[in-house]
Amino acid sequence: MPSQRPTQPLPRWADPDVPADSLDPQGLSRRGLLRSAGLFGAAFAGGALLAPTAAEAHTPAVGDPNLVYLVGDHHVHSVYSHDAKYTFSQLATTASRYGLDWMVLTEHSNFGHARAGGAEAEHREILKARADNRRTLIFQGLEWYIPGAEHCTVFSPPGRHEVELLTRFEEAYDGKLLGYTAGGPDHPDTPRNEAHAVDALKWLDQQRCRGYVDDVLVLANHPLRLGIDSPHELRAWRDAAPEIMIGMEGAPGAQAGAFPGWAGPDSIRGEYVNKPSQNSWPGYPAAAYVTYGGFDWATATVGGLWDAMLAEGRLFSITSNSDVHRVAYDTWRNGDWLPGQNFDNTGRLPDPVNTAEPQPGGDFWPGQFSRTHVGVTRYGYRQVMAGLRAGRVWVDHGQLIDGIEVRVNREHGIGRGVTLGGRLRVRRGEKIVLNVTVTTASRPNHHGEVPRLAHLDVIRGAVRGPVADRDEWRAPDTRVVHTADVEGRAGRYTLRIAVGRAEESFYLRLRGSDGKRNGPGFLGAATDPHGPVPHEPGNGDPWLDTWCYTNPVFVDVVN
Repeated sequence: MPSQRPTQPLPRWADPDVPADSLDPQGLSRRGLLRSAGLFGAAFAGGALLAPTAAEAHTPAVGDPNLVYLVGDHHVHSVYSHDAKYTFSQLATTASRYGLDWMVLTEHSNFGHARAGGAEAEHREILKARADNRRTLIFQGLEWYIPGAEHCTVFSPPGRHEVELLTRFEEAYDGKLLGYTAGGPDHPDTPRNEAHAVDALKWLDQQRCRGYVDDVLVLANHPLRLGIDSPHELRAWRDAAPEIMIGMEGAPGAQAGAFPGWAGPDSIRGEYVNKPSQNSWPGYPAAAYVTYGGFDWATATVGGLWDAMLAEGRLFSITSNSDVHRVAYDTWRNGDWLPGQNFDNTGRLPDPVNTAEPQPGGDFWPGQFSRTHVGVTRYGYRQVMAGLRAGRVWVDHGQLIDGIEVRVNREHGIGRGVTLGGRLRVRRGEKIVLNVTVTTASRPNHHGEVPRLAHLDVIRGAVRGPVADRDEWRAPDTRVVHTADVEGRAGRYTLRIAVGRAEESFYLRLRGSDGKRNGPGFLGAATDPHGPVPHEPGNGDPWLDTWCYTNPVFVDVVN
């Protein structure tokens, strides 16, 4: 019986009738990955490649499947957010032009948003955007004001109750609507606020488990921007619903917010311009409130908060995204209100107007600078979510590399071992090998330059299990254990790195850089000899300081 054709056209990069020289760099890279995985052309077009089974959608990776990495952005705002500017059509069209395969529209919860129909009002336009941009998977989501903390992306795949889920969740659990975000009696550290956030995640997980929606995922946004996401809250969210609360933004949006001469002398990449407040968790140092190579301090600090969570032996993923509200140097302004209208009574901004003059803004378009790469074995909404849940994720800025493949195995192991997000079970004393295949940037990025990877760091951390102090943000046994100098290397190459004997359980993760800005890490050169460093305020050209990070691979030692 012939294979059933897909319900939507093939993406251009997967269509053999589209010439390779007409593809953008991301499309060309993904076509190469499809070929190497044996999924190009007719194989990719098969109906069986469009959606995972229920078991695949909810089971973490334990092996090393053939993966194709789809590029996406889980944090995008439109005219349905009170502080944004663009229509769904503008966002979807531009995201496609910049090479995105999937995106999540995440509108701010707001009184006007909720009163004017919120998710239901958006949905009509989202359906049109999906129909008009069928090569891009467009999720509908919400940016949740976490009671007593920062924001989260919440989203589910298209299907029954996708709108009702967001509407019910916003009404019952949004911290802004409930007044659970300010100081005084509603201080973010109050037990009531923290308990309500945990209840919210448990409620979402219940809707997934009982089949009200096919799936749902949650990711913490810009976690250290205000310093109000404490370590114990991050752990509480993860523990409350580990199948849906899967990680955090390793790098925030607003990466164009510190172009020299553009946003002011105090501007910082990511718009991390805050200081500790009465609402901040007091255990964070002042250095936590800025970005490092554009990445959040929690991720960029080797031996820091992200590593402290990984050292417990549980996957917690990172992402990178645009958080697009207003693009730097863009010429569109917000449209004009009709008499008597405002966001509170419409829930939607007027369509923007092109002025032909640069307008204020600190963002990039989705896919223009920040990319989250998710490994899939099939093409579809649920498969992207399955890849995120499994931790098959790496991120980069400025199109630094076209691809990276990571496999960890025994020195003389059978097969290719495990990949990102996976777990390799070994006996104590076995020798472990890390194989990393890098595909360097093949074409100019969206700044007009061909990026070059200068070095690749291997970061290793011991797994010691749950911590006694839930506010511990250090992982003292995590450090850079190997640096590969790859300056000048081009094309596709593989590094085989001996990791040594596995005497205790551990994890490995990778970090790469263009080599233009680095220095001793926050916890010292012995831990991280050449990590990302903060830029001078007001002088943070993001194209001159680009990095890539991978999710971890765990090695579990058994006797």
